[in-house]
Amino acid sequence: MQHPTQSIAQQVVQSILARKLQPGERLGEQALSDLFGVSRTLVREALMQLQARGFVQVHPRRGWFVVEPSVSEAHDAFAARRVIETGLLQETGRPLQQAIYQLRKHIAQEKAALERADPATRAFLLADFHVCLAQSMGHETLSQILRDLTARTTLAASLYQSQHDANLSCKQHEEIVEALEKGNYKHAQELMCAHLNEVEQSLQPEQAISHDPLRERLNPITLPLSDL
Repeated sequence: MQHPTQSIAQQVVQSILARKLQPGERLGEQALSDLFGVSRTLVREALMQLQARGFVQVHPRRGWFVVEPSVSEAHDAFAARRVIETGLLQETGRPLQQAIYQLRKHIAQEKAALERADPATRAFLLADFHVCLAQSMGHETLSQILRDLTARTTLAASLYQSQHDANLSCKQHEEIVEALEKGNYKHAQELMCAHLNEVEQSLQPEQAISHDPLRERLNPITLPLSDL
């Protein structure tokens, strides 16, 4: 069974990936304690874990807040993702049938969310495709690193109002998988690099941040198909 601090941290990161938590948002210890039904001590431990991972920061006498990545930090995160994700797509010398199956299953979930016009699930799945890529190819450690990097770039996209179209992202994911399925690893790398470049270049000047109730934005994501 997952420890409460891990569960809280996981839900916060998931809500960031779904763009339900915004950069600069206050995370009150008492509000989180009431929401998750745990002590403030456990909440504080979870927030400290998230602070170490670069997702939250604490301001004396003000409390905990979701980080607001600078433009430079956003570019650094995208650069790291390009290195890792194009590296994942190098020929491994082993069959990728299971990986292809998992990735196509994930893309089917993306399409279902797009058809339902479900923005939170859509945002989560489009971001999580990159984590699924690492997991399906047997790289658990890299998948954890990618989850954090993807969440950081998602915060940047929320802060700087990304104009990258969700349908286009899904299409580009599908093209990457098609190249892998054909064994064209070099083309898959090129497609991934171009995809990440487009997402990075689509960032726009900072926009207003919504302030829906914290409880609503920390609700678990309901996926359209079976679990990833």
